[in-house]
Amino acid sequence: MRTVIVPVDFSSTSLHAAKYAAKLLVGHYDVNMLLYHSYSKSADAAEAEADLKALQGQLMAEYIVKIDILAHQEDDFVPGLERAVRHRSADLVIMGITGRSAIAQVFFGSNTLKMVETKACPVLIVPEEAPFTDIKNVMLTSDFKNTLNTTPSGPIKDFLNVFNPQLHIVNVDKDHYISLTGNYEKEKLELKKMFADYNPEFYFMRLFDVDEAINMFAAEMRIDLIIAVQKNHSFVEKLLKGSRTKSLTYHSKVPILVMHE
Repeated sequence: MRTVIVPVDFSSTSLHAAKYAAKLLVGHYDVNMLLYHSYSKSADAAEAEADLKALQGQLMAEYIVKIDILAHQEDDFVPGLERAVRHRSADLVIMGITGRSAIAQVFFGSNTLKMVETKACPVLIVPEEAPFTDIKNVMLTSDFKNTLNTTPSGPIKDFLNVFNPQLHIVNVDKDHYISLTGNYEKEKLELKKMFADYNPEFYFMRLFDVDEAINMFAAEMRIDLIIAVQKNHSFVEKLLKGSRTKSLTYHSKVPILVMHE
């Protein structure tokens, strides 16, 4: 992991994500963090540059991390960010998401999900109230279907190698019983081989509500980050938004790293 882009619009949500990113990258001296801001009017260029430099100074004064800035005029935020990812060969984008108000959710939340949909690179989504914790326990969610071909093992391993956490591989299915079927055992073996260097622990839960199951597991196991492999938009969107209306909101405080199969 060499380049991490953190888009900011100077809202509390994006500033929280920027601070989270800076804390995350402390001590990783070969990683460069790029603060990115897009503006729509050329008259805003000087102010955008000044604001980014001020934020850069604040973060570098507090955290030992390499930070560059990029302010760019764009008509559309997401295509501009996607272009920056390609031009800078970014390995990761770290973005915030909020659930505090409908307007904030529509603006920053939808842009975050749109960026996920571009598949430009992995996106680490930081909920607005997520506290920073060292990455010691990571949950990888899996549907245990054709895992060899649909699990992006390379990017996942690249991330795990940076932080060396304990890996918990979790599957939730309403049809699980006392023992696993032969197919689940086969897929488990594939994943065990795939991530052998990380001594993964496996968990199979029989619950009807995937959202609730992930909630409970993240709380019980003190999960610091969830890795979700995007196979369909609805699952990721549910993971990010659905919990906002539930009484159990533990995983809404856990950052989610979205990878693509």
